[in-house]
Amino acid sequence: MTASPDPAFPEEDQPAIAESPSTSGTARPPRSPGGMPRGLVLLLGVAASVVAVAGIRAAAWLIGPALLALMIVIAAHPVQRWLRQRGWPGWVATLALILVINAGLLALVVVLLVSIGQLATVLPQYTAQFNALVASVEKVLAGLGIGPAQIQAATSSASISSVIGAVGGVLSSLGGVLAVIVLVLALLLFFIADAATFGQRLDSIAVERPDAVRALAGFASGTRSYLVVTTVFGFIVAVLDGIALGIMGVPLAILWAILAFITNYIPNIGFVFGLVPPALLALLTGGWPLLVAVVVVYCVLNLVIQSLIQPRFIGNSVGLSATVTFVALLFWAWVLGPLGALLAIPLTLLVKALLVDVDPRARWADALLRSTAEDPPATA
Repeated sequence: MTASPDPAFPEEDQPAIAESPSTSGTARPPRSPGGMPRGLVLLLGVAASVVAVAGIRAAAWLIGPALLALMIVIAAHPVQRWLRQRGWPGWVATLALILVINAGLLALVVVLLVSIGQLATVLPQYTAQFNALVASVEKVLAGLGIGPAQIQAATSSASISSVIGAVGGVLSSLGGVLAVIVLVLALLLFFIADAATFGQRLDSIAVERPDAVRALAGFASGTRSYLVVTTVFGFIVAVLDGIALGIMGVPLAILWAILAFITNYIPNIGFVFGLVPPALLALLTGGWPLLVAVVVVYCVLNLVIQSLIQPRFIGNSVGLSATVTFVALLFWAWVLGPLGALLAIPLTLLVKALLVDVDPRARWADALLRSTAEDPPATA
């Protein structure tokens, strides 16, 4: 005999009667707090993520420079705050910071342009050495039993003119880089102006959204520590690499030092990208002994500074495991291109702050992402 519904309650307001596994026979599938099955929620989340990533890739020309400008402002904001605490008017502190940042970026671009132009001028001087190197490679391949047709196919595109053409392509593409720099400089003007009152805006929502404020503050602190420390050690690595290359007689040591500074922002494998061009030029200049010397010097300097000393200064500000860091590098490089590779760590920290740190229920995800098994210290 079944119980009839209580007429005092509408059908949708009837109290739920829990069924035990012994009476129902089967266990109910887990459901999310909204009543949807968790599998469906997960599927919808993945679909939404795919759509969002596709949109970011489509607008990478705007999102990449905007994120770069945001990271620069986050790193330089303490300087603006320090100037205002010393009695500088707000507009003067903002203007001074804009001028300093813009001058630094423009100086870096000018030096890079001049150095690449010098590379295009120097390369034709090593035509004979390059041809001799290709001939020696052909002899080695022939000694290994490889046929002439295969050797011809492998070395047909190896010529100094092709290398010069690649450098010319880089020079021709710098017009797009200059457009990105102009966009970044324009965005910096507005971001720095808004940064002066951003702390007050966070204070206004701290009562209602304390977790959001805490997550954003942690992201800004971690990003600032990472960018400042990486910049300082990148400068040290660039100076040491430039001095070592100059002593060994590798041409265009300043260009390779700048390249080492820029690639220092790429985690884990950045120094490899900065090593390949000077190593190849060292091979043309001094043969295999100079190539080995350049590789050894780069490996020693970068491994000691970037792998042993630099992480001690960064500490737990980043707090991402090595696997997460490497996957983030590949992902952001695929989404945003070269800027994504340079900003892989800050962008990952931003996503972590917005999706994980802002929600106390997502601590399980933080445990999977961080570099240590211990819980991070609680912050006020």
